[in-house]
Amino acid sequence: MPPSSDPPAAVPGIMPDQPLSGHDLPPAEDRPGPGDLVALEQWVRLRGITEVECMVSDLSGIPRGKILPAHKFLSSLRDKGLRLPESVFIQTVTGGYPEDDPVDIEDRDMFLVPDPTTVRMVPWYEEPTAQVITDCVYRSGEPVAAAPRHVLKRVLGLYAERGWHPIVAPELEFFLVKMNDDPDYPLEPPKGRSGRAETGSQAYGIDAVNEFDPLFEDIYDHCEAQGLDVDTLHHEGGAAQMEINFNYGDPLALADQVFLFKRTVRQAALSHGVYATFMAKPLEGQPGSSMHIHQSIVETDPAGRNLFADADGADSDLFRWHIAGLQRHLPEALLLLAPNVNSYRRLVPDWGAPINMHWGYDNRTVSLRVPYSDAANRRVENRLSGADANPYLAIAASLACGYLGMIEHLEPSRPIKGSAYSRAHALPRHLPDAIERFARAKALQDVLGEHFTKVLTSVKWAEWDAYQHVISSWEREYLLLNV
Repeated sequence: MPPSSDPPAAVPGIMPDQPLSGHDLPPAEDRPGPGDLVALEQWVRLRGITEVECMVSDLSGIPRGKILPAHKFLSSLRDKGLRLPESVFIQTVTGGYPEDDPVDIEDRDMFLVPDPTTVRMVPWYEEPTAQVITDCVYRSGEPVAAAPRHVLKRVLGLYAERGWHPIVAPELEFFLVKMNDDPDYPLEPPKGRSGRAETGSQAYGIDAVNEFDPLFEDIYDHCEAQGLDVDTLHHEGGAAQMEINFNYGDPLALADQVFLFKRTVRQAALSHGVYATFMAKPLEGQPGSSMHIHQSIVETDPAGRNLFADADGADSDLFRWHIAGLQRHLPEALLLLAPNVNSYRRLVPDWGAPINMHWGYDNRTVSLRVPYSDAANRRVENRLSGADANPYLAIAASLACGYLGMIEHLEPSRPIKGSAYSRAHALPRHLPDAIERFARAKALQDVLGEHFTKVLTSVKWAEWDAYQHVISSWEREYLLLNV
């Protein structure tokens, strides 16, 4: 890389041209504070970074952006040199664009504003490379309303206005599958250290996880290097299906971490000769993969009190109203939690995924599970979201629905006992139904933003139209010679 023409920032005790060794670097959590671009510049110089990946999440959760030499990145902090066209946010998962243009975009430049709190090393590169998540604004400074990270920030701002601060903890499932370059060929579990692929359910199996121990060691090492606050790992019910839980924290920080974690797992898997997939239902005859979202609300002033419990430890009014908001509005918001045609193959009875909007205490057949806990840990687990959901949008949707219940003082149904699978299916069954219900949800549009709503529905209709041009193997198997 050519040397920077900018004068190096002075860091006490450190010569600018002598980056610290790996053993001397500050911990991964030692990142600059919000908006501190000077500290961000020092962070980059201190580590001898040669390239910087500047990323945004598109509507599907795909990382998009630019890769710059470090000196170009540093100069861009001063001259707004990081730009992308706003059409990034109307790109479909197939790489196409909607034929209609409901918001009449001009495809203006967006300026990428790095969030210093998100800067991290990319641990799987040999060259010292950094990655940073950026926010998107127009020349005027106005945020880009269709950006998923902004949608979540918008929802969190509504909470902050009322002195509330949400806390979330995602639980993310994924499958390891054998490498496959033929999309018409069914996916298969990969072989582990034993040389054999799983054939049956190994839920919570210790040795089944250890079949892929070298891969998970890399994942944990990569997460530690990036300061991703992952907690437990266990084997789920599917063949080579795993789950990793995140510790509780701020919703925006956790959405950033899930966004980076999905990329991390895919990269680590590739280095071990397998695929990691977050598809909602990748394998026939196997359970789907979810992203359960545990959520609670704490008071911001004075900080820390869980508003889901009264002083005597009983469920509070806000807790009941929050659950009622989830019950009322999540079916309208399902497009953000089940965003793809494949998502609806997961939401079927008896496969560990919900089919209606009942709630209950410590009941894993319902959409809204309330684990038994003390007052400080009172929370609700939203079990609707698939692993394929954009984490910013899934968390925003879940919090938005709960928020509406809290401000509308909605009352929930009675908690149920027994299996919710004995009750009627009450969710959208396919993508067009979810799009139509979301497009009619006026209260949600007010919370999430009308512009974002129009963009998302347009993109999802374009994806559905693209899917309609595909002839599946099922159709060839059962219709070719029989009808």
